[in-house]
Amino acid sequence: MIFLRRLLDLPFLVVALGISTLAMLLPAAQAVALLQFSVARAFFYSGSILFILTAMIALATSTWQPRDRGQSQLVAVVVAYLVVPFVLAVPLHQAVPGLRFVDAWFEMLSSFTTTGATVFDSPAEIVLPVHFWRALTGWMGGFFILLVTVSVLAPRGLGGADLRRSDAASRGIAGLRAFGTQDPAQRLVHFAGQIIPPYVGLTLLLWVALLLAGDSAIVALCHAMGALSSSGISSLAGVQEAASGLTGEVLIFAFMALLLTRGLWPGTVRQDRAQRLWQDPETGLAFGIVLLVAVLLVLHQALSGGAFSASQALRAFWGAGFTALSFLTTTGFQSTWWQGLGAPGVVLIGLVIIGGGVATTAGGVKLLRIYALLRHGERELERIVHPHSIGGHGPVARRLRREGAYLAWIFFMLFGLSIVAVTAALTFAGLVFEDAVIFGIAALSTTGPLASVAGDVPLHYSDLATFPKVILAAAMILGRLEILTVFAVLAPNGWRR
Repeated sequence: MIFLRRLLDLPFLVVALGISTLAMLLPAAQAVALLQFSVARAFFYSGSILFILTAMIALATSTWQPRDRGQSQLVAVVVAYLVVPFVLAVPLHQAVPGLRFVDAWFEMLSSFTTTGATVFDSPAEIVLPVHFWRALTGWMGGFFILLVTVSVLAPRGLGGADLRRSDAASRGIAGLRAFGTQDPAQRLVHFAGQIIPPYVGLTLLLWVALLLAGDSAIVALCHAMGALSSSGISSLAGVQEAASGLTGEVLIFAFMALLLTRGLWPGTVRQDRAQRLWQDPETGLAFGIVLLVAVLLVLHQALSGGAFSASQALRAFWGAGFTALSFLTTTGFQSTWWQGLGAPGVVLIGLVIIGGGVATTAGGVKLLRIYALLRHGERELERIVHPHSIGGHGPVARRLRREGAYLAWIFFMLFGLSIVAVTAALTFAGLVFEDAVIFGIAALSTTGPLASVAGDVPLHYSDLATFPKVILAAAMILGRLEILTVFAVLAPNGWRR
């Protein structure tokens, strides 16, 4: 208890750095088991030295007390995405010969933001411990954003969680009590204890299931981590090359569905968690979108000419449905039967912009915001037909249609302006317009694999110069944290929760 109390007194950023440095020992141990001693030394030495430096920083800051611990944590979250990837890049830079540090930093930032954009064109370029380190970083980044969303952002009315809460519960002391405790440090520990068991347990469950389906240990672990964290990181070219085949895709599909709704994770509002899964608006909207995309793509292929048997239609339907769900959750996995559908890249771009559920590891605008806009539009159409009608379904639904839709529209416009700004910056950096749009949306939606499938030809992050990578890095941080969070940090005195 004394040790835990001392950890609570440490700055949030220092704790995140300490966990990151200790995690370097895991790929070091794997490299030793594979007799790759140079790689093991790179991770072990880097982890040991960086952990000692972190311990020294912890000693120096152990008595530091900020005036506003809540605002301090919010700033620490933003700074973590600026600092932690530099630390994570040190062993990667040492383990991969010839890799520039800026590329190692870009790779780790992409993994930590669960984007999954990689500077390695072929999986054969790097050894298995490095693949494991990429997947582990993405998995830790998924846990980090889950914890931050429910313990730091949601009590302050950020991250989309405020769309379903009442005004009394979305601000002030009442809002903090709704999230367990008023103390920010204790709130972090409280929700970490709730999130770790299901997050780790579901990852292990999917790993074992993929092992039984025929995948090797490292492939199954990377795909399990990539699916639960929405990073889409694989030690292969993708799940379409996995030995588990259709069985593995079905398993991954089931676990990716967890990224569609916040109701399955701890830390959500009590009335939402008690809601039945099939009544959840995010889940219904998501599967409606996936079904619509799959049917349209199958019809597109059937009407494009040529023989098209029933078995081919079923394979095409599954390939389109799996890939649609994967990009909707901003994971980026492709089905074995996705190839050959001839789907335009704008379909995948639209899916990643919509994104997954609020308070999940998925990126994008988020399903709940889209749902709020749809319900608002539905209500406006009803008022045109029946001007004196009264909208029902209770106070929560009324708030979602009014204040919720208003907040969702603001965020949607800010997201669109962010796409314009990033596209313009990439264009000024020398990219052609179409490539700039694809790279920008991939970064802002945290869906790195989009670049390889959205255009007429695959795009590679390794072909980019340093300045475009820096722009994309800033876009990945902005997309991961959401622009309203950045505004809250830049203008803390003028922000009203």
